Amino acid sequence: MIGTRSGAAAIEAPTRRIEAAGTHFAYRDFGPTSGTPVVFLHHFTAVIDDWDPRVIDGVAVERRVIIFDNRGIGGSGGRTPTTVEAMADDAIAFIRALGLGPVDLMGFSLGGFVAQAIVEREPGLVRRVVLAGTGPAGGAGVGEANTRMLGDALRGLVTLSNPKPLLFFTRTPSGKAAAAAYMRRLGERTHDRVRRTTPRGVAAQVVAVRRWGSRAPMDLGSIEHPVLVANGEDDRMLPTRSSFDLAHELPNATLRIYPDAGHGGVFQHHERFVADLLAFLR
Repeated sequence: MIGTRSGAAAIEAPTRRIEAAGTHFAYRDFGPTSGTPVVFLHHFTAVIDDWDPRVIDGVAVERRVIIFDNRGIGGSGGRTPTTVEAMADDAIAFIRALGLGPVDLMGFSLGGFVAQAIVEREPGLVRRVVLAGTGPAGGAGVGEANTRMLGDALRGLVTLSNPKPLLFFTRTPSGKAAAAAYMRRLGERTHDRVRRTTPRGVAAQVVAVRRWGSRAPMDLGSIEHPVLVANGEDDRMLPTRSSFDLAHELPNATLRIYPDAGHGGVFQHHERFVADLLAFLR
């Protein structure tokens, strides 16, 4: 059941649940009631508490924002799918259960894979797409664990620390400062948080990511939707080259590459990214 919507601040938005495709999906819904909603699709292992408040609040100044946990993740029920296509089907069911469409999609990393699959499967459900820190199906380096990424993840494990500052940001002074600020922002919401992704959910997502990287490429040239492609210039998790590949193959794409930034470039340069995103959505 859909309850009364909240105001514009993500920190105040209650966690709600709605049933779709036999699963109860956890979501938050805030910002203006008018205009095309923006549905956010998050990254590998992430839950709705992992969205940068400066990004989602910045977008919610002008647009209705909806963030949700897909099947088996965070506050949502069910078992995590092992294919991106199944994740896309769940997202489609969730969007329709809310009575929405068309919507704009903002997909980050794994969420960018899901956004592409949604457009492929249900193009009429989507108006515009933002693909951040992501890559095409079957693309070079997509779905592969490179040496730098494994080293950063291992360092986080050994030090019992969150690997995001290492995986998402550059190791320059400005990158380190941005990483620390980002982690502080993720802790701003202290109530009504959802559970972390379980090991089973992580394992299922690993399989899905690998399958996306090894599947036959999509016909990106057939996607006529306007697309904003964004990334940092030194992405450790998905090669920045993948963003150039997307922008080259998509016939109606705009590319933004942020300097001295990595996989989380849209968070490190959140002010510029929000401005770019809102201008694109307008």
